[in-house]
Amino acid sequence: MNDPQHDAPASTTGPEGPDAPLHRRGIKSYVLRAGRMTQAQTRGLEEVWPRLGLTLADGRQDLEVLFGRRAPRVLEIGFGMGASLVEQAETHPETDFIGIEVHAPGVGKLLDEADKRGLTNLRVYREDALAVLEQCLPEASLDTLQLFFPDPWPKKKHHKRRIVQPAFVELVRTRLKPGGTFHLATDWQAYAEWMAEVMAAAPGYRNVAAPDTAPYVPRPAFRPLTKFEARGERLGHGVWDLMYRRSE
Repeated sequence: MNDPQHDAPASTTGPEGPDAPLHRRGIKSYVLRAGRMTQAQTRGLEEVWPRLGLTLADGRQDLEVLFGRRAPRVLEIGFGMGASLVEQAETHPETDFIGIEVHAPGVGKLLDEADKRGLTNLRVYREDALAVLEQCLPEASLDTLQLFFPDPWPKKKHHKRRIVQPAFVELVRTRLKPGGTFHLATDWQAYAEWMAEVMAAAPGYRNVAAPDTAPYVPRPAFRPLTKFEARGERLGHGVWDLMYRRSE
């Protein structure tokens, strides 16, 4: 999750350049922050992780074997404290969900909640998302990839850390099934414009927005409204959703 919205200068919009290798090796789109662990979060990591947790060392997954069935598959990158992802998994038991998050408190919280609700359609990585996509997920294996409220890195000198870069969205495309959906959301208008610009230049995607709202779409009912987002709405902050389908 990013910080509450602040006005960003116009100079923060737009990718660095059409030919820039915008997701560079060794440059992370996140910063690991230390945080106190509650008893429930510790329980999730210690007791539930062995059943629902995955690592890079587990290698490339056969998702039908992993979940024991053939079902629609949704991957969410950066699920924060996990409330939205747990709600989706509970509301849609017919769908299998994979979450990626690097921060231990959020992973622990999600695992604890998933266990308490008896969810069997959810698995979790505590790894770098790029590495998971490259090493663990087969091509054309996902119906949907969700990227909600990633860190906007608003300072221009930090734009190289933004996860939405041409190389990243191409990797996402290869992991989506043809017709699969890449759903992005942000509460920073400058980052929304960056996302739209990167996606407009990305081959093999089609924006699903209606002409009167393009490039954005109204918040879909299936995307849970988080406490973070609800608070922002009360303060008058905007939220921008973008949805693209893999066209080839």
